[in-house]
Amino acid sequence: MIGDEQESMIDRYLGDCLLFIGFIDSIPSACCAVTTEGDGIMEIKNLAVLPEHRNKGIGRSMLEYVESMFPDKVFQLGTGETPSTLRFYHNCGYNYSHRIPNFFIDNYDHTIIEEGVELKDMVYLRKPAMCDNNSLRNNAIRHLALS
Repeated sequence: MIGDEQESMIDRYLGDCLLFIGFIDSIPSACCAVTTEGDGIMEIKNLAVLPEHRNKGIGRSMLEYVESMFPDKVFQLGTGETPSTLRFYHNCGYNYSHRIPNFFIDNYDHTIIEEGVELKDMVYLRKPAMCDNNSLRNNAIRHLALS
């Protein structure tokens, strides 16, 4: 997966995640790895789009699809402080939650520099659930009553 440059970090979650693959002309072109964290939280562990398909809305579409599969869940993700990445997630409805100091320094075997920024802290972003369990239940009851 191209969303994380160190394979050992991917190995930490790959066996426990749901993996969504986006295809363009029958070719895998994007992926999104998601884990269930408990307490109604889903975590985006990896979102990656092949370079030739970036800036076309594919990453946003992958996020929207995954979020729509779990409308009653809060979504969170951790990322470095790369300006374009933070801007992308903010535009997708994610807001600052918290940070883990020195995450990249302590967990990666090399320095990571993106857009001229040395990644040090892991910044966590969150997006609230689209709806809560009561809304889902009420919609299901309404649907059954109309049938």
